[in-house]
Amino acid sequence: MSIRWRIVLVEDEEFIALDLAELLAGMGHEVCAIARNEAEAEAAAALHRPELMIVDGTLRGGSGVAAMRRILAAGDLAHFYVTGNPRALRALAPDAVIVTKPFTLHDLEQGMASATDAARLRRDPA
Repeated sequence: MSIRWRIVLVEDEEFIALDLAELLAGMGHEVCAIARNEAEAEAAAALHRPELMIVDGTLRGGSGVAAMRRILAAGDLAHFYVTGNPRALRALAPDAVIVTKPFTLHDLEQGMASATDAARLRRDPA
């Protein structure tokens, strides 16, 4: 991708978050925050105003889906979910863009493109 994104990651597994942040930085993107729970995700979205959020569907003691619902109530934002259980996440968020763990670089790029397209369609459904 040639676009440089400001990204907030929401991931409660530290090593996964750090690996993903490093991968995204290597792709030329700016990871402006790593949130590990719902409250941190909401605070990071408000503070950093990212262009994209990559969200773990299931967080310890919470839900990435629930956090994104609250974040999206303040305004639309390109986002996609990463999860090891896509079926369960699809039940919670039927229209979500989902990338299944473990994922490849290609999967990540596809998720970013799909999240961008979905956000564009939500803003301009015509």
